[in-house]
This record gives sequence, structure tokens and C-alpha cells, in this order.
Amino acid sequence: MATPTKARARASALERAAKQLNYDLSAYSEADPELGFSYVLNPLEYAWKVHQAFLRRYAPTKPGQVEAVLVGMNPGPWGMAQTGVPFGSPDVVRDFLKITGIKVTEPANVHPKRRIVGLDSPRSEVSGRRLWGGAEECFGTAEAFFERFFVLNYCPLVWQKESGANLTPDKLPKAYMAECNAACDRHLEASLRALGPEVTAIGIGKWAEKQLKKVIEGVGLKNRVGSILHPSPASPIANRGWLPQARVQFEALGHAWPEPKA
Repeated sequence: MATPTKARARASALERAAKQLNYDLSAYSEADPELGFSYVLNPLEYAWKVHQAFLRRYAPTKPGQVEAVLVGMNPGPWGMAQTGVPFGSPDVVRDFLKITGIKVTEPANVHPKRRIVGLDSPRSEVSGRRLWGGAEECFGTAEAFFERFFVLNYCPLVWQKESGANLTPDKLPKAYMAECNAACDRHLEASLRALGPEVTAIGIGKWAEKQLKKVIEGVGLKNRVGSILHPSPASPIANRGWLPQARVQFEALGHAWPEPKA
């Protein structure tokens, strides 16, 4: 695994793409109760330094270096919404990804039951613990995992109802999401070009796979596309053992994960 210094040149392409996405989504900051949400959060804005540290530490150093990129939908309230890292449950970011000591400043308008405390959050995200916990069980270290894989989210924004419950992008009106999806498509295209055409693009869930196919086919990229089971606790199938099922799917895609370490 490349050191953070050596990885910085490659990370710069992903950093530029992420900064552009942040800029392009600046208009998506206002609540709209009529559309069903009272809060909009952008962790690429308030948790940028953690996201940047993730890219600089783990981004591949050249196109084609990793064999597959895993792409999720958007942040959960106790994962990327806190840390800026895809599926970034704070405990996992601290203990497995070894990203510590970076302060996240809470944005002005947050739900009182969904406060943003960054890496210090005592809460954890089930999806993040399953994904990154599975990586730790099978690869042992983050460095070993990132020698073969990378992880992105399609959309960085968080929409929350007045109750604090999340609204995922697929549940929002198409007209409202049009510019957001266009910006996310451009970011995904730029990221895939930086990672290289040899990289298999794997959606974490069918919705992410759909977005991948749309972008890849739309701009003529050559990345192969597949999907794995989403680790969300909202999925009854995932609750019956996410890691064993995901390992079977990775193997079917030609990217087998090692046996979990004892």
C-alpha cells in the first residue's frame, strides 16, 4: 500500500472531483418541508478534512491499481454524515482506517436528535460496521483491503425529515434531484476515469448499480459493472449474515474476498 505522501498525486484527481462535486451541490442546502425534508447536510463541506485524509491515505496511486471500486448510495446519519468517509461509522474510521485527531465542525441547521460530532461520535452505523468490519475480518488491515479495492458514495448529501429519519435520493422528486444527479454523475465519471477502465464498478445495492450503469454506458466507459447486497439493517436478507452472502457475490464477480481471519 502506498504511503500517504506517495498516494497524494493520485488522490489529487479524486480530491478535485470531490471538491467540484461539493461546489456543484452548493445550491442543495435549503430545507423544503413540502418535499418532505427539513434538513439537508453536506459532509463534503463540514467534514472535508476527514474526507481529504481518507483520499490521501488510501486512494490508489495510478489508474488500474485496484481491481474494483465499491459505490454506495448516500450517507447515513451515524456514518458518513458524521465523518465524511463513505460508510464511515466513527469507530471504524478511528480504529480500522486509523484516521484520528481531525475536528468536524457541526453545521448550523441540524436535527437535535442527529447532532454532528464527527469522529468523537459514540454512535455507530450498522452498514459501516458491516462493510468495514467485513473488510477487517477478511483482510486484517485497511492497507491490505485498499491494495485491491476502493470505496465511494454516489451522492454525498443527507436529507432528513422533521422526525430525523433519512430520505434517500431515490425517494425524492425527479425534478428536484435533476441537477444533483447530474453533478453526482459527473463526479462518478471523473472518479472512474481516475481509477481506470480495468476497475470493476460494484454497486452496494441495486440502486447504486443502476447509477453506475447509467454513467458508464452514457459516457462510453469500459468498466465492468456488478452489485453486492447492501449491508443496511433495513434489509432482512443482510440481517441474516451480510458478510457470508457478500463474499459469495464478490467471488461470482471475480473479486473473491479472503476467508475471514480467526
